[in-house]
Amino acid sequence: MYPSSTPVEDAQDGQDDLIFLDEHPAPATTGSNRPTWRVMIIDDDEDVHSTTTFALGNLEMQHRPLEFVHAYSAGQAREMLKHEANIAVILLDVVMEQDDAGLHLVRYIRETLKLADVRIILRTGQPGYAPEIDAIRDFDINDYKTKSELTRIKLFTTVTAAIRSYEQIRAISTSQRGLGEIVRASTELMALHGVKNFASGVLTQVADILAIAPNGVLCVHDCTESDSHELNIMATTGSMRRLGAGRLAAADDARISAAMERALAERRNLYDPQFVVLYFAGKASRDFVGFLELGAPISEIDERLLEVFCGNVAVGLDNVELVSHLHNAAFYDKLSKLPNRTRLVEILDATLAGPGRDDATLALVDIDHFAETNDALGHQFGDMLLVAVAARLQLQLGRQLTVARIGSDIFCVLGDATAVNPENILALFATPFLIDGQDVQISATLGLVRLTEHDGSGADALKDADIALKRAKSQQRNGHFYFSRSMGIEIRERVRMMHALRKGFLANELFVVYQPQIDLVTRRPTGAEALLRWQTSDGILISPDRFIPIAEYSGLIIEIGEWVLRGACHELVRLRAAGYLDLTMSINVSQVQFRHPLFPVMLCAALEDSKAPPEFIELEITESMAMEEPDQLIEMLAQIKQTGVSIAIDDFGTGFSSLSYLQRLQVDRLKIDRAFVTEITGSARGSSIAEMVIQLGRNLGLSVVAEGVEDERQAAVLQALGCPMAQGFLFARPLTAAALHEWLANDGLMPLA
Repeated sequence: MYPSSTPVEDAQDGQDDLIFLDEHPAPATTGSNRPTWRVMIIDDDEDVHSTTTFALGNLEMQHRPLEFVHAYSAGQAREMLKHEANIAVILLDVVMEQDDAGLHLVRYIRETLKLADVRIILRTGQPGYAPEIDAIRDFDINDYKTKSELTRIKLFTTVTAAIRSYEQIRAISTSQRGLGEIVRASTELMALHGVKNFASGVLTQVADILAIAPNGVLCVHDCTESDSHELNIMATTGSMRRLGAGRLAAADDARISAAMERALAERRNLYDPQFVVLYFAGKASRDFVGFLELGAPISEIDERLLEVFCGNVAVGLDNVELVSHLHNAAFYDKLSKLPNRTRLVEILDATLAGPGRDDATLALVDIDHFAETNDALGHQFGDMLLVAVAARLQLQLGRQLTVARIGSDIFCVLGDATAVNPENILALFATPFLIDGQDVQISATLGLVRLTEHDGSGADALKDADIALKRAKSQQRNGHFYFSRSMGIEIRERVRMMHALRKGFLANELFVVYQPQIDLVTRRPTGAEALLRWQTSDGILISPDRFIPIAEYSGLIIEIGEWVLRGACHELVRLRAAGYLDLTMSINVSQVQFRHPLFPVMLCAALEDSKAPPEFIELEITESMAMEEPDQLIEMLAQIKQTGVSIAIDDFGTGFSSLSYLQRLQVDRLKIDRAFVTEITGSARGSSIAEMVIQLGRNLGLSVVAEGVEDERQAAVLQALGCPMAQGFLFARPLTAAALHEWLANDGLMPLA
């Protein structure tokens, strides 16, 4: 390393060196512990190093002296810059080992070392090697000078401008980093729950921002008591833990107490070389004040950052109780104070990941007929009942279990299988609940899942328990059902088919076939029943018994049913155009579809659009549908009958019909179920049920059709019993529209002229 100053007389004449003329040389620099600006000189001429340090060595810029770092080649500079820190300015010769060594070094500094703050001043003794304008712009070169034009004053001016620029850039960078730290600190603080944790977090985050040890205390002052100087400790860190908890007294530490009281009185932060006092203005008649020990004075930038941080934290401290309230609202049921569904899923996930999984059982407890109780006795009474159920589950099952409320009238119990079993839980409902002075007897239905048999997440376990609960409720009230893997497979298959059906419907995989209905005396067709079929893209036929319940469950049956209705109406019109004027088109209507409030509108639209004559349209509903809520059905049928279509009851005899309702329904036809047609020749009971249905139809003035006729003996018996019409494989299988037209022509039913 060469001296930082070199006498100007030592410079050699005749060379393209840096020589200062018409100016007095600067005195040599002296050592100091004050902060300095580090200037790196990179030049292969030793005289340039000595004259530069000689000229600037004893000058101050921006209230700091200069410190010089020397490199005598671009290669040496590369190695030094990997380790040298806080270089403010680089005075760089353009031409060194090669003509463009300086420019290559600039690229290395900016692109490889990623040193964006340092200011670079290019110098050259050969003006012909001046960098291109693009290079000056792209590599953020601060200035470019020829050595011959750099007098001492001009060099001072150039370096001063570069240092000012460096100082501003560093200030901006520091502020950006500091603001980033504030955002990070504020985010981490908001994740803390409770006033104590938040207060402790404030001290830790301030220490992180200042990069100091977290030795501090945070206190709260009640502003409503104007004469009170009492400070209550909320949190302590580091060496301040010696202060303990409770009230901060002057006897504990007079310095801390005095500083905090001054900050509260002046309502501002205080900055001392030994400590910092932070003031947080509250909005709830309470102010907060924090004290942290410092190892050294902090910078002006740090002070400004702390002002910003205190503004953020003041809002956080003031609202920490609101945050705690929101946390409780997010994870706990407001009425019962029990964990809610969200919290339960967290507990389930932890249980599934822990050692208690093998012995744990999850039970959903559904209060039977709670809605009726709530409606009859009022919501306030219902709330008191739910609180009583929550208390009994907690107290009598034991605190070692988790009890949660995850729905209006659904509780959950999680714990060891020996405690979480149906007998224990259902026994709790044997004793009436005393609510508002009256005994209320209720029952419950359980759905359970053993976690050792469960492979998914906590949310999946809850779904499995819900599946078991639905199965239990479908079988009986006041009972229970354990989830099994087969149930899960069944549910997943149902969901898979539901998606496949929706996709298949959009892809035109569904189609309608028509099965002729025959007059048993003349053996001539009298109509056809429209039947829905599904053939997947790979040619597999899916049975209607499988996909129609899925369509009903998903609600897709509304759209599919309307499509079938319209298609059948249009097909009837085509048959009539072909001359088959006496055929009736029978169309099955799902219970879900039939009970849709807009079904009459859909029916009228289909009739209007297709121009199908309503007197030749027959809608088929099942006997079970007819007997479920018959009063509502009678009203719906009255609207439908006004359109002119007729009504048939399908699968008659399989349900439990009320003859009085049957008369009020105003139906037009009964269809004998295929099971009773089969019994004609295959059962000891023979034709008794079929005969009864035929006789009932005759007495009520209703037409009768027998389904599933497969041989001549069945047809003969039905004809002998007085059944007028039948359909089945004996006469024809379900046919596509084109095949139906061909079948009608080949079986001798000639179109009318």
